[in-house]
Amino acid sequence: MLNKEQLLEHAKTCGATDIHICAGSPVIFRVAGELIPITKESLTAEQSRQVSLELLTEGQKAQFESKLDYDLMLADKGGRYRINVGYFNGEVGATIRILPTEPKTIKELSLPDIVSVLAHRTKGLVLITGSTSQGKTTTMAAMIDQINTTSKKHIITIEDPIEYVHANKKGIVRQREVGKDTQTFYTGLRAALRQDPNVIAIGEMRDYETIKIALTAAETGVLVLSTLHVISIDKILERLFSYAPVADEGQLRFLLAEALQGIIHQELLPTVDGGRRVACEVLVVTNAAKNIVRRRGGFFLRSVIETGKKQGMVTMQDSVNDLLEKKIISEGVAKSVLANYT
Repeated sequence: MLNKEQLLEHAKTCGATDIHICAGSPVIFRVAGELIPITKESLTAEQSRQVSLELLTEGQKAQFESKLDYDLMLADKGGRYRINVGYFNGEVGATIRILPTEPKTIKELSLPDIVSVLAHRTKGLVLITGSTSQGKTTTMAAMIDQINTTSKKHIITIEDPIEYVHANKKGIVRQREVGKDTQTFYTGLRAALRQDPNVIAIGEMRDYETIKIALTAAETGVLVLSTLHVISIDKILERLFSYAPVADEGQLRFLLAEALQGIIHQELLPTVDGGRRVACEVLVVTNAAKNIVRRRGGFFLRSVIETGKKQGMVTMQDSVNDLLEKKIISEGVAKSVLANYT
């Protein structure tokens, strides 16, 4: 059985993004989106427990036994890792996310030019949306890097956890981790407003208070970047308003209409060469979009995207078809994605 160091090194050599340690199963790597067993034999309950607890210090082990779950960040010379150790059907197991060492650029991610334009807005809210594990954090890190590389701006991030570490370039990037540097996204955001920011990046909008103060900041002269778990731009208004008390929906609609600058909705698709590539649709908020936010449902935002090419907007259909024409993705992948955008 591999020890901790060997396991992490082997995963990086294989290009894995995640490691799954589970009793009754081989050690599994996620490579290019697929789960791949990398040991011939399944782990016994004792082996799974031993490998999982090797990731923790003695103090962390005591906290784990008390709480039954434990989250931590681990950093060594080889990289950074986000780890969850927990009980699964009475047995101890772990999931390890291998984090990139530095952010990729917008160009390296092959994102449309309008993403760079949105990154250089001086105020307002830009949302990066998608379901789980669609590269939202990677895109936000690329936008932060673009600002940091080209502008003398003060950027504050509030993350859980910090996934990409940014070095100061033309700008200054100060990163705060929830639970370590600030108690919650809300408290970190509220403090950030007193720290002379030009840009605030919020790892995720999770509650009404965070959303409300983020919109207020965006309206008063700060560029706010954030991610939101949602399956399509159609559902964005429904999701945001679900956090608000019914009596406050009107106020939230007004704040959102005034502050929102754009939405980048993305899906991470398997490529024919075994890699992954982002396909995305991009909404730039026009007067028509503002009126929809104030008065109507998110379904009508799709018509704004479809007629907004002159403003740099991109439909998911155009994005996917471009990848298909360049033979980056298969026809089957294209059809499966576009089935949700008709």
